[in-house]
Amino acid sequence: MDINGVRRILNEKDNFTILTHISPDGDTLGCGFALCRFLRSMGKKANVINGDKVPHRYEFLCEGYYPQEFEEECVVAVDIADAKLMGDALKRYQEPGAVDLCIDHHISNTGYAKETLLDPTAGAAAMIMYEILSGMGEITKEVAACLYTGISTDTGCFRFENTDSRAHMYAANLIETGIDFYTINRKMFELKSRNVAAAERAIVSQMKFYLNDKVAVNVISLDTLKKYGVELAELEGIPSVALTIEGVAAGVTVKEKAKGTYKISVRTTDELNASRICSDFGGGGHIRAAGCEIKGELCDVIDKVVAKISEYI
Repeated sequence: MDINGVRRILNEKDNFTILTHISPDGDTLGCGFALCRFLRSMGKKANVINGDKVPHRYEFLCEGYYPQEFEEECVVAVDIADAKLMGDALKRYQEPGAVDLCIDHHISNTGYAKETLLDPTAGAAAMIMYEILSGMGEITKEVAACLYTGISTDTGCFRFENTDSRAHMYAANLIETGIDFYTINRKMFELKSRNVAAAERAIVSQMKFYLNDKVAVNVISLDTLKKYGVELAELEGIPSVALTIEGVAAGVTVKEKAKGTYKISVRTTDELNASRICSDFGGGGHIRAAGCEIKGELCDVIDKVVAKISEYI
C-alpha cells in the first residue's frame, strides 16, 4: 500500500487500535502516540496498546493520554516487523487477518497485516509516519515531539548509518514546531540513574571476545537486573557499546527473558548483515541492527550465535 492509501484508511475509519511492539523503544512508541494524538485531533477515537509497560524514559510521550471506549474498527501496527513481536499479552492480534494495517521500515517484515506500508530505506518508522501525517493536516507540537523521538532514537541521535538527509530534514521540520529537542535527546542518550550506570559497568566489565576479537558478547542476566534494581528497557544502550571497540565487527547482547530463554540483539559494522544473521534463528530487523530469540543453556546459546556469525565473516 502507498501513503495515499494509508491516508484514505485513516480518513474513512473512526475507531482505531494502535499496536506497538514488546520491549517498546522510542520509534514504536513515538509512532503509536503520534498517530493516536493526530487521530484524536481529527475527532476520531484511538488507543495505543502494548504487551509491556512503557519504560520510564518514554513516559513523556503519553502525557495526557487516557484510554477511550469504543468498538474497534481498524487495527494499526506500527514498527512491528512480525506479529509475534506483539507479545503474549496481545496474542489475539497475532491471528491471521487481525491487523488491518502495518506501517513499518524493517526489511524483514513478514507481511502479516492485511495491508502494509513498508519503506526499508527509512531510518525510522517515525519518518514514514511523518510523511503520512504531514500530508493530512497540521503537525502539532505534541505530535512532533513523538515523531522526533522516534527518528532520533532509531538513528542513534543521527549517528547511525541509517541516517540520511531525509532524517535531518524531517527532524528540522519537527523542531520548527517548537519542541524541546535538547531535552528529548538528553533524556534519550545522556541521563541515567546511578543504578543503571552501575549495572552497565558490571555488564560491560564481563564482556567476552570471540573470533580473533571480531565478536564481542555482553550478557544481561535476570540476576543482574534484580541486583541493581533496573529494568531491561533501561539498558537499551548496551548493544551498541561493543561497536565502540576498534576491530569489533559484531556486538552481541544476550538478554535473559526467562530461565532458558534469551533475547539476542546483534549490532554490526559494514562487514556483516545483522538481519541475515538473526533471520537464521527466526528473527530479523535491519542490516546493522537485528534481533532474535533462542532457547537453551546460556553457553550453548552464545556458541550458536558466534558460530553463525563466523559463517558470515
